[in-house]
Amino acid sequence: MRRTLQLLAATLLAAPLVVAPQLMTTQLGAPVLAPPANAAPRHVEQTQKVGQDEAVSVVLDGTTPSTTLHRPGSWYLKAHFTGLRLVGGDVLAVSDPTGAESYRYTADVAASGTATTDATGFWAMSVTGDTAVLALRGKDGGPAHPDSRVALDKVTRGYTDAELSAAAEVAPRSICGGNDYRDAVCYQSSNPAEFGKTPAVAKLLRNGGSLCTAWRVGPTNRMLTNNHCFTSGTGIEVWFNYQCPTCGGTATAAVTKVLVSSVLRTNAALDYTLFSVTNFASLASFGYLELDARVPAVGEEMYVIGHPAGKLKKVSLRDDQNGGGYCVVSAVRVNGSSSQSDIAYRCDTEGGSSGSPVLSRRTNKVIGLHHYGGCPNQGVRIDLVAAQISGLM
Repeated sequence: MRRTLQLLAATLLAAPLVVAPQLMTTQLGAPVLAPPANAAPRHVEQTQKVGQDEAVSVVLDGTTPSTTLHRPGSWYLKAHFTGLRLVGGDVLAVSDPTGAESYRYTADVAASGTATTDATGFWAMSVTGDTAVLALRGKDGGPAHPDSRVALDKVTRGYTDAELSAAAEVAPRSICGGNDYRDAVCYQSSNPAEFGKTPAVAKLLRNGGSLCTAWRVGPTNRMLTNNHCFTSGTGIEVWFNYQCPTCGGTATAAVTKVLVSSVLRTNAALDYTLFSVTNFASLASFGYLELDARVPAVGEEMYVIGHPAGKLKKVSLRDDQNGGGYCVVSAVRVNGSSSQSDIAYRCDTEGGSSGSPVLSRRTNKVIGLHHYGGCPNQGVRIDLVAAQISGLM
């Protein structure tokens, strides 16, 4: 059940620049109305769905060991189960029709690292696409024991492209002029240094309720996103490699999904959340980003990597407001969630971009944590964040 872009109206003041901007999250939470001059940002709720919950009633057992969920056009399906009883090492498998994306659950569902337990049962990891196959199987792949059973009681389906487009039409955006962001892979040849930083960036999904962006910071099990994206990690999926393999394509590459494991530190004044994930070893191939703990120069070329509007991964590198050149830092020490905490720029972003890394083209390291829109858009100064999290890295 989806949440949205939180809106802070931009207020531009002189020396230093002060902006009361628009939070760029698609999240269950507060949208934002324009605050009075010089007032602190005030969050007020606004809703934009990206998925829909459905109540269902299907029992898998010795008589009916499998079922197929199909919701035409949905971009993901997520199943909730209750009353799981597995005999003799049987497993519950949740997969796409080809089996390329597959999750297996034993009697100890938490051990999988891909299940979110709750008071009535558990949510399995989502399956990308509009079809999911649910099946009870023996541990060797053969038939399950006749006494094994589980009930499917809820499904969340992702909205179709048409539904997402309709939602986007009524949501606030932060496209400055024309929309210049492109699929990450479009820069593989022309800008290999920038493209090389894109694998470490992931999409966050909270069971249809919220979309943000996050990224690996450093070589250990550490990731960063915004405080306004989440402060408690229960049930949040982290999708790596959710991107087009071809420039301008619509299909996604094979996605690697993990769950938020622990929130290590979160701070509203600097709008960051540092967290760890389950199954960290599966992320080794995606690399990581490094922090550039300094205040960047005004005019320094930069770029943003993220999932605007929850789309396949994009790079915001060019700026038609700058003659079609590269995005640049337009102001530093801008007021954000706290005084002089931000940098400003006109790289294009949308809801879902919250938590994206802002990188310098000079060092290809992170100089900001994107969190506000409004043209100019804004990111928290990473030097301020680094000072608080360095002991946890």
